[in-house]
Amino acid sequence: MNTATADVDQYIGGFPEEVQTLLEQIRALIRQAAPDATESISYGIPAYYLNGRQFIYFAGYKKHVSLYPVPRQHKAFEQVLMEYKGSKGTAQFPLNQPLPVDLITDVIKFRLQENQEKASQKKAAPKPQER
Repeated sequence: MNTATADVDQYIGGFPEEVQTLLEQIRALIRQAAPDATESISYGIPAYYLNGRQFIYFAGYKKHVSLYPVPRQHKAFEQVLMEYKGSKGTAQFPLNQPLPVDLITDVIKFRLQENQEKASQKKAAPKPQER
């Protein structure tokens, strides 16, 4: 696993080919769903920002790749995400199973929608009056 990387290419390049392939797939899904998103490294892993806030991260490990944050508590994802290990906001996809592209795409779209809603609320919120 990588310790400190400057960019996402370097991060992905630090993994074995099998992991690199999966990480590149996730990266492509994010770029396809959010072509205007800014890509960077945050907390040592790839992070994507839109409307001034992060909306999704991914990471590689020895036996799995992960996506953060995932809506485990949301009814639309509750059952399907139970199939994958992870904490409250994480899903781990084992290297020895096919990457669930449709699920990952749905999570990305969900997070994009949340991001857009938060950005819209921020714009619509009345500014406090100065004293």
